[in-house]
Amino acid sequence: MQSYLLLALLPAVLACTNPDTNSCASFMSVNSATAGPFCTSFTNAVVTATAGLPAWATHCSNKVKEISKECSCYYTAGPNPQPTTQQPAPTTVVTSVVTATSTGSTPPVETGNCGSANQQQLVGFGVGTTGGGSGAGTTVTSCSALTSAASAGGVIRISGQLSGCGVITVRSGTSFLGVGSNSGLTGGSFRLNGVTNVIFRNLALTRAPEGRDLIDIENSTYIWIDHCDLSAAGIVGDKDFYDGLADAKRESDFITISWTKFRDHWKASLIGHSDSFSADSGNLRVTYHHNLWSNINSRTPSIRFGTAHIYSSCYENIPTSGINSRMGANVLVEQNSFVNTNLAIVTDLDSDLEGYANQRNNIFTNSPTRITRAGTWTAPYSYTLDPASCICSLVKARAGTGVISV
Repeated sequence: MQSYLLLALLPAVLACTNPDTNSCASFMSVNSATAGPFCTSFTNAVVTATAGLPAWATHCSNKVKEISKECSCYYTAGPNPQPTTQQPAPTTVVTSVVTATSTGSTPPVETGNCGSANQQQLVGFGVGTTGGGSGAGTTVTSCSALTSAASAGGVIRISGQLSGCGVITVRSGTSFLGVGSNSGLTGGSFRLNGVTNVIFRNLALTRAPEGRDLIDIENSTYIWIDHCDLSAAGIVGDKDFYDGLADAKRESDFITISWTKFRDHWKASLIGHSDSFSADSGNLRVTYHHNLWSNINSRTPSIRFGTAHIYSSCYENIPTSGINSRMGANVLVEQNSFVNTNLAIVTDLDSDLEGYANQRNNIFTNSPTRITRAGTWTAPYSYTLDPASCICSLVKARAGTGVISV
C-alpha cells in the first residue's frame, strides 16, 4: 500500500501558497490551533490514502502531498499564524481616520463624530444613479395609477400605503418616492429586470406577494435604495412564503442601499443568484451603509461572487447568520455594531467555496464571527464613517421613512 511521509526537511525557503487563492493554505493560515498539532505529529505519522486524515483535510481535497507541503510551509518554514475567529465578547473600537485603497489613487476616508455622514448624499457603488430626474413628477394614490406611471418612468410619488398592488414592473430612469412618513406598498413588489438608473426613497414596503422580494433586482445597474423601511411578519411561519427584502442577482451591479431599516423577516438581502451562476463574477458591487438590521434570521446580506462594502450599520437579534461571504465574494465590514448576532461575519457557510472578509473597527457583543479567509479588498471611493459606538442609536433615529424630504 502506497504511503507518504511529511517532507520535514523541505527547505525553509519554500514559497507559501497564496491563501487567497488556495483553500488548503487559507485554512492553515487562520486555524493554527486546529492544524498546528496535527502538522507537528504528522512528521512522524504514516498516512495511507485518506485514512488518518482529519476532517478539515477536505480543505486540501484530502491530498496528502498538499497537506504535507502546507504543513511544512506554515509550521516549519513559516510563522505560526493566529486564528481570526473572534469570541462573543465586546470589542473596544478606536475611532480614527483610516485610509481605504484599492488600485490607483487613494480616496479619502473619514471617521467623524456621531452623525457626521451626510444622510442626503449618494455614496458608494451606486454613485451616478439619477433615477427619473429632479422634476415634480406624478403623484399616485392607487395601485392602478402606480402601475400606469411605472410603465412611463420618471419621478413617481406614492402617497399613502397602497395595498395589494402585486408585482410592479420597473423601467429605466425611474424614481419611486414616498410622501410623508408612511407611504409605500403592502402586499406589493417592485421587479427590475434588465434596467438601469432607478431610485427608491422614503418608502415603507412590507409583506411582498408570496414567493416574491419586496425589491427584486435582476440584470440591472445603478440602483439606489435610501431611507426605506423593508419588513415582513417577523421570524414566524413559513420562511419561504416571502422571499427577500431587497435581492440582487444575475449580473446586477453598482448598487447602494443606505439609511434603510431591514426588519422582522427570515431572509433579508441575497446578492448572487446561485453557486453555479459564475457570470456574476466581476459584477454585484454593492454598498450598504447606515442601515438597521433588526430581528432578521439571516442574509444581512448573503453574497456570492460579488463585492460588498458594509459600514456604519447596526445589527441586533440575528439568530442564524449575519454577513455571509460565499463563492469567492469579498466583503469589507467596518464600524458596525453587532448585538446578539450569531456568526456576525462568516465566510464558510452554505456554499462549497468560501468567501473573504476584511473586518475592522467593529463592535461585537454576544456576536461571534467565523472568518476562515481574511480579505484585503478596500473601497475605491470616498466615504464618511460614523463610529460603531454610537451607530445603533443613530440609525434607529435617522434611518427609515419620515426623516428626509423628497
